[in-house]
Amino acid sequence: MSKQNIRYLQNDTPDEGRLQVNVETPSGRLPIEDAKVSISYTGDPEGPIEEVTTNSSGQTEPIELRTPPLEYSMAPSEQQPYAEYTIQVTAKGFIPVNVSGIQVLSGETSVQRVRLVPQESDINPIDNIVIPANTLFGNFPPKIPEDEIKPLEETGEIVLSRVVVPEYVIVHDGVPTDSTARDYYVTYKDYIKNVASSEIYATWPDATLRANILAILSFTLNRVYTEWYRNHHIFRSFVH
Repeated sequence: MSKQNIRYLQNDTPDEGRLQVNVETPSGRLPIEDAKVSISYTGDPEGPIEEVTTNSSGQTEPIELRTPPLEYSMAPSEQQPYAEYTIQVTAKGFIPVNVSGIQVLSGETSVQRVRLVPQESDINPIDNIVIPANTLFGNFPPKIPEDEIKPLEETGEIVLSRVVVPEYVIVHDGVPTDSTARDYYVTYKDYIKNVASSEIYATWPDATLRANILAILSFTLNRVYTEWYRNHHIFRSFVH
């Protein structure tokens, strides 16, 4: 669907969703008060449609925004079921950040976290973030098949005596063979939340959401166990 048609649906349907922006420091531990958040339509930035400021908790009030009709997200369709918005976040003493492609569904609240880097900092800032389409709507290449049996190599990593639920998950931002792509350390809870929000729609019935999230949890923990078992086997092989 063209951006013009999406804009038409956002303006000429009664459906609305909400967007709340949480602004914090790079560690995620301290909120940033009085950050200014400017909201516009993604792909059609004729000027901000809303401008808000964060409170002492680093949060904006939930902002009502136009969305396509609810029924678009309840069954497969060629119609885009969510509206896309862009925000620009600025705060005194921090490097501004732009986030585009924020998805807002009818009747739901989208929460966008933004971490601002101080202007005088050694941290390499990411100041332009583009959120890709939901996998249910966008066109993505098929999953790259993986070898069922992988070669045994000494990794140099510390291998625990037992498998545990991880605190962090390493996300490689590219295909496995792309050594130039960045690796991001994401908390396990945030990883599950982010995968779920990119693969399902929040408008679905509660039981459907729970079933899909449990499937994501199971797949992720299966991968964790498989990697632990493989590395544990490698470690024991080299020790003995």
